[in-house]
Amino acid sequence: MISATQLRPGMVIKFNNELYSIFSMVHRTPGNLRGFVQAKMRSLRSGSMMEHRFSSEDRVERAVMEEVEMEYLYDDGEYFYFMNTESFEQTHLTREILGDGVQYLIPQLKVNVEFHEGKAISVELPATVEMTVVETEPGLKGATVSNVTKPAKLETGLVVQVPPFVNEGERIKVSTSEGTYLERA
Repeated sequence: MISATQLRPGMVIKFNNELYSIFSMVHRTPGNLRGFVQAKMRSLRSGSMMEHRFSSEDRVERAVMEEVEMEYLYDDGEYFYFMNTESFEQTHLTREILGDGVQYLIPQLKVNVEFHEGKAISVELPATVEMTVVETEPGLKGATVSNVTKPAKLETGLVVQVPPFVNEGERIKVSTSEGTYLERA
């Protein structure tokens, strides 16, 4: 059991006998009232979002998760296949479990898959992923870093805004938390 003030985004908790992933949380302490934690949570069973206000003194049960390092292999349109890096066992996950993370999955990418009672619940992506630009406007000669950007389509179909000097075929680093360009790889 943890205090409601210790909740963090990405954490999985047991609430009303169901598993919820914390999407966002804000600890509020209004002037003359008691403090509270406003949490936005996603149900891992149904995928629906809900908000709940916890008192600062409330205790929350953190779900016991088993974290396994896996390597992304491929997808067949319906399932995404991963291999355990220690036992070489393969498992498949659906688009619903992966959510927006499918846009960052490239072959041989190492991810942490969280299991609860033997069932895959969520996937933790690395902070950055190196991807290849497959489509963008031609680069400008002599372009330097500025606030001007152009759209670039990456190998997974993800579109990010990049500086004008980035060309097709180049590898760039993309932040998985914000979906933004960071630097050339």
